[in-house]
Amino acid sequence: MSSTPERASPGPVAFLRYLGGRPLPVSMRDWVLRDVVGPGHTRRYVTRGVLPLVPILVAFAFIPTPLIYRVCMIAILLIPLVYFQIALTPFYRRHLLLTNGLDPELVSEKKQRRKAATKADYDAIYGDRPKP
Repeated sequence: MSSTPERASPGPVAFLRYLGGRPLPVSMRDWVLRDVVGPGHTRRYVTRGVLPLVPILVAFAFIPTPLIYRVCMIAILLIPLVYFQIALTPFYRRHLLLTNGLDPELVSEKKQRRKAATKADYDAIYGDRPKP
């Protein structure tokens, strides 16, 4: 017997609905939180965005043209897709938190902690200076 509680995670259908923007049950909010703000969230998001395009990219690899044309066709699709996936990550994460009943400000929690630590360091160094 294991003393750790089981990790509630969605099944395949619920996961696909979650990726489509549907909320998961309240019992899976911890899983949503780990998925959206946990380590590796950007990697997961980009992977989920690129996977549907893989069959098209594979099809382009078999078009009977010179190799450079095939590479360029794949790059023309893949580079902007990955760029926009990364650029839109905070908005998508905010949407997932909001639709699952969690605080959307958790997206920037790490940034806020870093900002507070920097301010504390600044105050520790320069806080006692007399004002001119």
